[in-house]
Amino acid sequence: MYQAFQKHLQQEISDIREAGLYKNERVITSPQDALIKIADGREMLNFCANNYLGLSDHPEIKKAATQAIEDSGYGMSSVRFICGTQDLHKRLEAAISQFFNTEDTILYAACFDANGGVFEPLLTSEDAIISDSLNHASIIDGVRLCKAARYRYANADMQDLETQLQAAQAQRFRLIVTDAVFSMDGNVAPMDEIYALAQKYDAMVMIDECHSAGVVGRTGGGVTELFDLRGDIELITGTLGKAFGGAIGGFTTGKKEMVEMLRQRSRPYLFSNSIPPMIAAAGLKAFEMLAEDNTLQDKLHENTAYFVKQMQDAGFDIKPTESAICAVMLYDANVSQQMADALLEEGIYVIGFFYPVVPKNEARIRVQLSAAHTREQLDQCIAAFIKVAKQMKVID
Repeated sequence: MYQAFQKHLQQEISDIREAGLYKNERVITSPQDALIKIADGREMLNFCANNYLGLSDHPEIKKAATQAIEDSGYGMSSVRFICGTQDLHKRLEAAISQFFNTEDTILYAACFDANGGVFEPLLTSEDAIISDSLNHASIIDGVRLCKAARYRYANADMQDLETQLQAAQAQRFRLIVTDAVFSMDGNVAPMDEIYALAQKYDAMVMIDECHSAGVVGRTGGGVTELFDLRGDIELITGTLGKAFGGAIGGFTTGKKEMVEMLRQRSRPYLFSNSIPPMIAAAGLKAFEMLAEDNTLQDKLHENTAYFVKQMQDAGFDIKPTESAICAVMLYDANVSQQMADALLEEGIYVIGFFYPVVPKNEARIRVQLSAAHTREQLDQCIAAFIKVAKQMKVID
């Protein structure tokens, strides 16, 4: 049987290559930072990591993780309810709750698990989930695992959301689900309008803050800070794998009864090892650092505003953004890959995104800014984009 299946796979892979959709993995041989080294020894300016606050290789984060290994060991070898809960886990959960002004928090191995494990324990076939069309794949998979009725509204389209909410009045409980920042475009969900519609149509709200927590809002508090909704949203999911140190680990934070039910019934929580002590300690240090001052968030906001303006002034087609994500639209998949390869030759590490990661004919290079980038590094990146784009006739 496998010989026939192997031929099928080989043909599928060949078709992917011919369509210009094959994804290659570049190898990094240095820590994650604004400046990295790749396998062939070249140094590159990194503009495609989720390292928004520059904490992935921060000495304080590494120190906290190293000390945790000494004090608490390497791994837990258990799930939380058996013997996998340390004081570090509880302290991190408390810090996350304080950061978002929520009642309780539950940790997961990743936010993919948090999103995958949130719907089925809370909602049944009597209920409804109303989901944004551009929500992350983990939300889509989580919704599929739940028997609730499914409604879908066009990205950030409040008229369509209202239509779907009207249709969902037949169900018992309603949950609106949205990314806070949509990772491929960089746009922020209009949470003030979403919350108003939730109030009007008696619905709850869940937000995925993966690309917004630590980034959006004056102090990096995410979209609930940006829209003055701290403490008003029922559920928030997020990750430690982006702004908060960049390793791994996810969480769901919100109303205490909902979190309590997840502790009892959420399958990724009940059947996966608890996060290692070093991850919990590093995550805790990240939240402590952000509580002390706003230096990193201010630098990130400054870098983002500068980069976006300079790129727009140069003639690039940039998606509107309120985050640290700058989508440079190229539309053609092959062009996005060729331009990314050419930028690599200029010392700029970026990746072309194309179908199925983004819709067909919506290919782009997603530039992600960091508090770790210097102004000189931003200027070097902008100059390289302009040079390559003119050579490829992307801009005049």
